[in-house]
Amino acid sequence: MYVIHADNSGFFRKVTKVFLAELGVDSDGFDKGDDVLNEIGSRKVSCVITGLELADMTGEELIRQLQYSGHSMTIIAVTSSGNEDRIKSLENMGVKATIQKGGNWKEKLREYF
Repeated sequence: MYVIHADNSGFFRKVTKVFLAELGVDSDGFDKGDDVLNEIGSRKVSCVITGLELADMTGEELIRQLQYSGHSMTIIAVTSSGNEDRIKSLENMGVKATIQKGGNWKEKLREYF
């Protein structure tokens, strides 16, 4: 299983990579949505975990582009806000899960890996 994690926070990308490695999951992190899209074109990706703010686009823009890419993968959104309207919008876009940063985000991720 190969997972891509996209987030504008280098710290959060590093922490996520270490945590996924502890679960035996191979992963790479990117701060740009375009880098994520290039990676899915060159490698089989099982899951994309994306923040909602990236260096070159929003998480929602990345999610739409992933859906139009023709590649089948699970998408999990990670947000620093518990805004119910935004979470509902992400669910309507086909996001499998929305996880809030902080708190028990590691336990929530563990449910999927």
